[in-house]
Amino acid sequence: MDAALGRLLVSVLCLLAAAAEPAAAAARAFFVFGDSLVDNGNNNYLLTTARADAPPYGIDFPTHRATGRFSNGLNIPDIISEHLGAEPALPYLSPELRGVKLLVGANFASAGVGILNDTGIQFVNIIRIGDQLQYFQEYQRKLRALIGEEQAAQLVSQALVLITLGGNDFVNNYYLVPMSVRSRQYALPDYVRLLVSEYRKILSRLYELGARKVIVTGTGPIGCVPAELAMRSPNGECVAELMRAVTLFNPQLVDMVRGLNRAIGADVFVTANTMRMNFDYINNPQRFGFTNVQVACCGQGPYNGIGLCTPASNVCANRDVFAFWDAFHPTERASRIIVDQFMHGDTDYMHPMNLSTILAMDREGL
Repeated sequence: MDAALGRLLVSVLCLLAAAAEPAAAAARAFFVFGDSLVDNGNNNYLLTTARADAPPYGIDFPTHRATGRFSNGLNIPDIISEHLGAEPALPYLSPELRGVKLLVGANFASAGVGILNDTGIQFVNIIRIGDQLQYFQEYQRKLRALIGEEQAAQLVSQALVLITLGGNDFVNNYYLVPMSVRSRQYALPDYVRLLVSEYRKILSRLYELGARKVIVTGTGPIGCVPAELAMRSPNGECVAELMRAVTLFNPQLVDMVRGLNRAIGADVFVTANTMRMNFDYINNPQRFGFTNVQVACCGQGPYNGIGLCTPASNVCANRDVFAFWDAFHPTERASRIIVDQFMHGDTDYMHPMNLSTILAMDREGL
């Protein structure tokens, strides 16, 4: 009788442990919004030229196959997922995102998008940020059907969210062509104010949809990417006008986020100074083991910055010594350096706290 009771107790404990698994998964959920810096394959399912689903993309990915990530291997969300101890969130458009996979989170990002709806119009069929947020609502309906309303709300509120927008609003809108529509409409300072004002609406909507731990990245040194060096730099120096745009945008973004946190009464939004994170290795490549921080690993023309990365492109032999994989995007090695600052950087990099602090506070229930 005692043995039978013991077996029954073990069975009950196993059932309780199994029931607790969704809650454990909920603590690790990860949602991603934004552009090609964080897209992990949504554009594979769209009729668009903004895609990375053919070699040599993915040459260093675990499967050595192109996945839609604009990288030789893993991208920033993948590396964050490693730190969370979770598998990468699937692209929202992936048919594999169903059932228990929903508990991991979802990646809604789409290459080519910006803060403004007219950014990236040349790519035609991309998931603009408003549509990404609508998909987030749709995701939550699926989640509620799977685990119930209360657990679904808890999963979303405890999840980590990453949003990366802004770069395309400059390189694929304001500065896309001489005398662009937006540059004729707005002087640069006014355009930056428009972007920050519209971004505030996007972040406010994320909060309304239940996000409570959101990393908001600033814009990196877009004037230093190989594409811009190839098109606009006669001497290999970062393009001054694009760098001016970044130096106007990033401080106003930080001020807006701080104001939003004050209005909410909590540090929901954390800003990541990706400009400084990138500049660290651009200014001192040897310290980080890079031999080249101007030329893309994959491409053609000056700085390998002209056109797309294709099977016909030049491809470097050692991706670990290049900061840029293609004309716009970092190598996996550079992304790991950036995420290390997400995790451990001081308040010059992550404000008001880094990701390690956020995770530690979660563990303590603060």
